[in-house]
Amino acid sequence: MNFEFATATRIIFGAGSIRQAGTLAREFGSRALLVTGRHPDRAETLLASLRAAGVATELFPVSGEPDLATVETGVSVARTFGAELVIGCGGGSALDAGKAIAVLLTNPGALLDYLEIIGRGQALTRPPAPFLAIPTTAGTGSEVTRNAVLASPVHRAKVSLRSPLMLPKVALVDPELAHDLPPTITASTGLDALTQLIEPFVCTRANPLTDAFCRDGIPRAARSLPVACRPGTHPDARADMALASLLSGLALANAGLGAVHGLAGPLGGEFPAPHGAVCAILLPLVMAANLRALAERQPSSVALVRYELVARLLTGNPAASAAEGVAWVRELVARLAIPPLRQYGVTGELCAGVVAKAAQASSMKANPVVLTAAELLEILEQAL
Repeated sequence: MNFEFATATRIIFGAGSIRQAGTLAREFGSRALLVTGRHPDRAETLLASLRAAGVATELFPVSGEPDLATVETGVSVARTFGAELVIGCGGGSALDAGKAIAVLLTNPGALLDYLEIIGRGQALTRPPAPFLAIPTTAGTGSEVTRNAVLASPVHRAKVSLRSPLMLPKVALVDPELAHDLPPTITASTGLDALTQLIEPFVCTRANPLTDAFCRDGIPRAARSLPVACRPGTHPDARADMALASLLSGLALANAGLGAVHGLAGPLGGEFPAPHGAVCAILLPLVMAANLRALAERQPSSVALVRYELVARLLTGNPAASAAEGVAWVRELVARLAIPPLRQYGVTGELCAGVVAKAAQASSMKANPVVLTAAELLEILEQAL
C-alpha cells in the first residue's frame, strides 16, 4: 500500500467565513489580483473584507471556461497592477484561471512550456505567487486541487497545467456564497462533485485517505443535491454540497478519476459544453459500461465490490446492488433535467474523434477497467 497525500496549506470551512478573507490575504501582501466569474458583483462581501484589511485589488472577471489567451491577459493585468498575490473567487473557471495566472507571475516562459498533451509539459521551476481559492459553486473542488484546466481553441482541446506547487495557500469555503445559484448550475456542478466522489472511489489509485472522503461525501451529495436544486435557500443542503465538493477535490487530487472525465475533457475542448453538465450526462452511462466490462473481463476486480458500496451510499439501502446504484444516478440525472450532448452540437459522426482524444487523457488512466474504443463510442452515442 503506497500513496501520498497533499492539499492546500490551509482549509477554512463554514458559513460566513468569507469575512476572514481580508485578514488571510493580508498575510501574503497588500496588492491582489481578484479573479472572478462573469458576475464580479457577487464578490462584494469579499471586496469589503479586503478593503478593511488594507488589501488593494484589481478585478479580472473571467466570462467562461478559461483559455490560454485569458490567462495571458490576466498575467499582464496582474503585472501592471503589481499584484503580490492572486485570489480566485467564483466557480471552477475563476479558480483555474487564478491558479494559472499565479504560475506565470513567477515562472519564466509561456503557458505552452508547462501544459500537458499540447505543450512541452515542463515542471515548474518556481513556486507560483500566493493563491487563495474561494469557491462560489459546489462542484469542481478546484480549491484543493493541484491543476488548472485550460482550453486551447487552436488545438480544440482542454488540457491541464499541473504541479504540486499549484496547491492554494488558502482554500476558504463558505457555503453561503452558493445560496443564490440557479437550479441549473446547482444541478450540473453538484453532479460534477458526485462524479468526483464516485470515480476516485472506484479508480485504480484509490487509497484509504481518499476512500474516507468519498464515503462521507457520496451520501451528503445524494441526500442534499436534489434539495439544493429546489427553489429557496436550503442552508443545510448548501452546506452539505459545499463540503461534498471540497471532499471531491481532496479525493480526485490524491487518487484519480476515470472515463467520465477522460471523455469530458475532449468534449469540452471540441464543443461549447459546460464541464459539469457533460460529466452529469456521462456518469450513469460510464458506470454501466464499467460494470459490464469488469464482469466480462475482470470478474474478481475489487472495483465491482466498490460499485456495490457506491450504490449503498447513494440509496441508503444496505442491500443495494451496483446496478441499482446506476439506476439511482440515471433517475437523478433525468429528474434534474440534464440536457443530452446533442444540445451542444455533438453528433454521431464526431464521436470517433472525441474517443481518439480521450485515449490520451490523464483521467482515463485511472479508470477501473480499460474500456475499448467501441465501448467509449457507445457511451457517447447513448449520451446524444
